[in-house]
Amino acid sequence: MFDSAIVPATSAEAESFEKSPRSVKISRMNKESVKVACSNCNLRELCMPVGLSAEELIRVDELVATRRSVKRGMSLFHNGEKFASLYAIRTGFFKTNVTTEDGRDQVTGFQMAGEIIGLDGIVNEQHTCDAIALEDAEVCVMPFDRIEEISREVNALQHHVHKIMSREIVRDHGVMLLLGSMRAEERLAAFLLNLVQRLQARGFSKSELVLRMTREEIGSYLGMKLETVSRTFSKFSDDGLVEVKQRHIQIRDAEALKRIVNPQVCR
Repeated sequence: MFDSAIVPATSAEAESFEKSPRSVKISRMNKESVKVACSNCNLRELCMPVGLSAEELIRVDELVATRRSVKRGMSLFHNGEKFASLYAIRTGFFKTNVTTEDGRDQVTGFQMAGEIIGLDGIVNEQHTCDAIALEDAEVCVMPFDRIEEISREVNALQHHVHKIMSREIVRDHGVMLLLGSMRAEERLAAFLLNLVQRLQARGFSKSELVLRMTREEIGSYLGMKLETVSRTFSKFSDDGLVEVKQRHIQIRDAEALKRIVNPQVCR
């Protein structure tokens, strides 16, 4: 239903989550002009095609121009900003949001290590949302014109970009289903199960995680009021499905959460 990554946090990181993010645009002085070799990156199989020849790997290595550090609360890009690059998240956690006509911020997604961000800018050559770091992060900057150039030579890369775009469409459909037909318990259960799935994809614990986002941000994404999110977490805790300690979550009964999302049809 969602994208398929979350990284465990230290106690210091968890404490820093309690501070509110600041919407500050990245200064060019904060960019790290460090050349990165994709072929040596431990996240390569998550954000780059696999099975490339040695020659193709050399070409793909040319994709990444720099790494950029993004401090917690700072923006990677803004709505209306000219589109130039896609970004592979190397470390950290982002949220994307748009501002509604009445001035409210609507969270449209959460992006994590190993995922690509910035696809929204392709269609009109400008970004249509804000991307804000929920913790200190680092991204690999991949100029889109370079991606197009190398894709003409490396068919696997072109196919991989198409898969990423298709995954975004599937994710959007999943969110529409979530907001259109699911009860509050189903929405939150699906959200938690997705985080667990992403955890496992990174080789981390399948039952313990730290929420990078606030309950208010979860509610914005899931179309739920803050009070409803908190009440549903409490119900899950009372029912023994999860153990909640502020932003630390332990999944105690994943199967029960799955049954909430996909109840068995009575015969």
